[in-house]
Amino acid sequence: MTKWDQFFQEKVKKIFEEKKKILDIGGGLRVLKNRGNIFDPKRAWIEKYLSSVDYQVLDPVPDYNPDIVGDIHKLPLQDESFEAVFCISVLEHIENPFQAFEEMYRILKPGGYCFIYVPFLYCYHAHPGYYGDFWRYTEEALRFLGKKFSKIEIQGVRGPIETWFYLTPLSRFKVINLFARKLDKIFKKENSKQVSGYNVFLIK
Repeated sequence: MTKWDQFFQEKVKKIFEEKKKILDIGGGLRVLKNRGNIFDPKRAWIEKYLSSVDYQVLDPVPDYNPDIVGDIHKLPLQDESFEAVFCISVLEHIENPFQAFEEMYRILKPGGYCFIYVPFLYCYHAHPGYYGDFWRYTEEALRFLGKKFSKIEIQGVRGPIETWFYLTPLSRFKVINLFARKLDKIFKKENSKQVSGYNVFLIK
């Protein structure tokens, strides 16, 4: 397992085991076929946690059957009303990430958790008629945006060589990705800031 997958699994488990009221902005966990536009069977291990928490999905449109229809720039939720927030592959698609961070912070209870994924060196991926593709994020940008939180942990996803291959059609071949990952290790690029994106864990 890669260190970024391990980071993801550890933080997701921590959230579901320690918090009870959880908001998934955009349905980025991809664990429910009936509440989101993308389902990922590889995330099935998360499903067992859902029955013991109040897990709600928020989306800006009703098309994919979210629990709450609302805009991340102005969440239709009370202050300190959730214990945890997931915001996975959303922040590149919105107009104002500063406002989005303020809103996520606002609705979290003190000590609440927030898990975010954002891209950095990544392909253009708008969804015409649904959302655009506005932003890419460096580690410095994430630390600045999350400065109100009491703690922030950041884990890069992929090294620079694997990231380069991931941006090409060769990424369809698993062996190529594994080879590129090996090269990142050989050339000691594992801690490079030239990454595909970042997994981020914040505590209010």
